[in-house]
Amino acid sequence: MMTDLRRIRLGIEISGRLNWYEGMRISASGTKYANPLQNECSVNIDGLSSDTRDYLLTQTSPYTKNKQPRRLILEAGRVNTGLFRVFVGDIVSAEIASPPDVTLTLKAKTGNSSSGEIVSSSGGAIKKLSEIAQGIANDCQVKLDFQATDKNIANWYYCGAALSQIARLQESGHVKAFIDDEVLYVKDSSKALKNRLHILNMKSGMVGIPKATEKGLDVSFLIDGESFLGGMLRLDSKLNKSLNGDYIIEQLKFDIASHDDAFFYTATCKRA
Repeated sequence: MMTDLRRIRLGIEISGRLNWYEGMRISASGTKYANPLQNECSVNIDGLSSDTRDYLLTQTSPYTKNKQPRRLILEAGRVNTGLFRVFVGDIVSAEIASPPDVTLTLKAKTGNSSSGEIVSSSGGAIKKLSEIAQGIANDCQVKLDFQATDKNIANWYYCGAALSQIARLQESGHVKAFIDDEVLYVKDSSKALKNRLHILNMKSGMVGIPKATEKGLDVSFLIDGESFLGGMLRLDSKLNKSLNGDYIIEQLKFDIASHDDAFFYTATCKRA
């Protein structure tokens, strides 16, 4: 059996130009939340030329005059099966390690450019939840995937940061609302997103033994393109059969490295 080597690719977009970096020593970790908290990611990258390093440090500095969002796209996968998105967000800081390492550390958060934009919206006496969600998606410059039961919201009014509308939407509609990979998902709290099922067992990449928590379980598995935030995880464990069944993924931690052991997701799930 041939070993399918891992690939990690980092995209950095500055002033509308997207540059891809691959083949260097890259490691990344972060957390994605199926709620209004911003997804976060920290990437370490070695082997950049000093020009590229200076360029990135200058462009991502808080003092730069250029106020356009600087985006970071993290992709991972295998050489034979291709890449998939792990994280998309706006760079919030860049730091450099002391020589001889000169590792560049970039930190990013989802939708960070919308967190400082002030918007106001009002929905009159009654407005549909899906219409409000569409307005919020437009404000945050993302697509909308609305899977919740639609309902009428009375006297909707909001004034504040564009990104903070998501928390208000979740509260007003009694739904789960979150941004992941440039899409605003709105779903019923008790349901998983449609067509997103990951069957997890030893053969499909489970690492270690799943641990029970108050609401469900924590489980680690090899990173793949099938596990989606807010999606369904069906556990089929041979060692801890009491936990087998369906769960909704509430949080996904990722830890990946090009030249190290880490290549995992750790999912925090609640019983479906």
